[in-house]
Amino acid sequence: MIVEEVMTKNPVILHDSDFMTHARQVMRDRHLRTLPVVDENNRVIGMLEEKEILNVYSTKSNVTIGGFVSGFPDVYPGMEMMHAAKLMIDAGFGRVPVLKSGQDKTLQGILSIIDIFRNMNQDRKSHINIGDIMTTSVKTCSPQDNIAKVWINMIETGFSGFPVVKNGEVIGMLTRRNIINAGYARIQKEDEHGTQLTMAPPVEKVMSTPAYTISPDKPLQEAIQIFLKLDIGRISVVSEGKLVGIIDRNDIIKACI
Repeated sequence: MIVEEVMTKNPVILHDSDFMTHARQVMRDRHLRTLPVVDENNRVIGMLEEKEILNVYSTKSNVTIGGFVSGFPDVYPGMEMMHAAKLMIDAGFGRVPVLKSGQDKTLQGILSIIDIFRNMNQDRKSHINIGDIMTTSVKTCSPQDNIAKVWINMIETGFSGFPVVKNGEVIGMLTRRNIINAGYARIQKEDEHGTQLTMAPPVEKVMSTPAYTISPDKPLQEAIQIFLKLDIGRISVVSEGKLVGIIDRNDIIKACI
C-alpha cells in the first residue's frame, strides 16, 4: 500500500503565528501528541511535539509556535507505506506530515502509526510474542511521586510515559499527555496554575487508570488490537502479577518492518 491510501486527509494543523497556549489547548481538546505547523501558504515548516508544550513558562502566554517546531522525515503520497513507517521509527515520530513532493512542501495529509496499524499485514509476523520484542529495562514511578520529579526523569531518559507501581503492582500509567491535560505544563518552574516545583501534585492525581497490561506470551496481534481500540502509546507487560517489561507502538512497527 502507498501512503496516499492510508493517510488522514484534512488534518488538524497549527500556524507558525499561533500562540503556544493555543497549541496546548488544541492538543488537549483533540487528544493529539504532535501537530503539523504550516505557514500562510499551507507549506509545512515543522512539527510541534507535546514535550515542547511542557517546556514553556506558563507566564509567557504570548510565545508563538514558530520557534519551537522540529524537523521531520519527508514522506510523500506515492511512498510505500512500510518504507514511510521505517522513516518515522528512525526519526522517533508517531505522526508525520505528508508533503506534496520534495520540492513542494504543501501539506497533503498526516500519516500516523495508527494508520499503519490499521492497514499493515499482521499475519506475516504471527509467530512473534510480546516477550520477544518488549523492553525489559522499565523506568517506573510511584503514585506518591511529585509530578515535577517524574517530568525531569522523562527529560533525562527520553521516555514519554512511565508505569505507576504500588507494592509491586502496576496500577496506572503517567504520560506527557496526562500532564498537559491536567494543566501542569512547565512544572519544572511554574505551571499554568502558578504551582511551584515543590508544590506540584502527586502522580496519582493525574495518572491514567485502569492499568492496561498484557502477558509476555501473548501474540503481537493482540497488542496491536489493544493499541487500536484504546489509542494508547504503551502497554505494561505483566507476568504473575509483576511488571516484566513494556511495549510501545514503535516496538511493534519495528517488529513488522
